[in-house]
Amino acid sequence: MRERELVERGYDAVAERYLDLVARTEGDPRLRFLDDLAGRLPDGAEVLDLGCGAGRPNTERARRFRVTGVDVSARQLALARAAVPGATFLQADMTVLELPPESFDAAVALYSIGHVARERHAALMGAVAGWLRPGGLLLASLGCGDTPGGVEEDWLGAPMFFSSHPASVNRRLLGEAGFELLHDEVIAMREDERGDVAFQWVLGRVA
Repeated sequence: MRERELVERGYDAVAERYLDLVARTEGDPRLRFLDDLAGRLPDGAEVLDLGCGAGRPNTERARRFRVTGVDVSARQLALARAAVPGATFLQADMTVLELPPESFDAAVALYSIGHVARERHAALMGAVAGWLRPGGLLLASLGCGDTPGGVEEDWLGAPMFFSSHPASVNRRLLGEAGFELLHDEVIAMREDERGDVAFQWVLGRVA
């Protein structure tokens, strides 16, 4: 799939620049939400990180749990292995990933599902629900613009693919996948290179 290749090559090229962007982004709430998720889980919980990137800035939180990180970018995974050496890492496309059912207590997908063509979001959410144990939690930040799919030719210096549904559609798809939404909030933040961007932050629980 062309978008998977774009995302893989793009993050291989911009991995370090992306870390710098994360550090400079104003209003990024990821640590607040990760702290909330961590507070709901026991030490040693099995956590799946879809689009784990370089494993930062949530390195310390990851050490509390048994983490499996998934990313398409070999460079991102190399950085993640150095940051969180005790975790398990897989280089894979999350949309075709095969994992045992009911094998995780929680899943995290931060800024990653927006790199998947939105036609596959429903199937991906259903797969994640299947990988979670009953009562398992999903923390995700979802694009919430009506973006069928397109390439930003110069994103941190490399082409990058983005695709998203409006927030109302994300909400519906999560419900159809079997998630009860415990939190649902659209939050704007400012990225130096892109200006103001908004993401829908959701915490869902499998019934």
